[in-house]
Amino acid sequence: MSGAKTLYREDVLAWSKEQAEALRSASRGGSNQDLDWENLAEEIESVGISERRELRSQIQRIILHLLKLEFSPASLPREGWIDSVDDGRARVDYTLGSSPSLKGEMDDAVAKGMVRAARKAIRELRERGELDTALTARIQAAAYTAEQILDGDWFPPEPQP
Repeated sequence: MSGAKTLYREDVLAWSKEQAEALRSASRGGSNQDLDWENLAEEIESVGISERRELRSQIQRIILHLLKLEFSPASLPREGWIDSVDDGRARVDYTLGSSPSLKGEMDDAVAKGMVRAARKAIRELRERGELDTALTARIQAAAYTAEQILDGDWFPPEPQP
């Protein structure tokens, strides 16, 4: 069991997958323990699913605010967007630290996050009266890398007046 405890400290996602499979295996082995094996396994798996969801949510939030920083001419909300990006980066760093196996999902999370964040940025900038057809196309064409998203010092250039 000490290997499982070590894995828990090193990678919660990998641990949750391993433990869920161990529970299912114990269930198939005919244990005499009166446990709800399948639901226990699903609950353990949900720990890893929560880690994945947190990563994707934070990446989408970071992208949304990077897009606003790059394309919105508004000056007042900029500091809030920067703070949100910084907070999101810290949360992603923590999540990847507790579940390093999620690093392999970064490119997919960024690709999906770009699409969702672009739609939301377009909707929010339209509501603020800051959007035209050309800007919509530029937002939809924008692309950030995982390295840019995680780099605490990188921010897109400010919009030109």
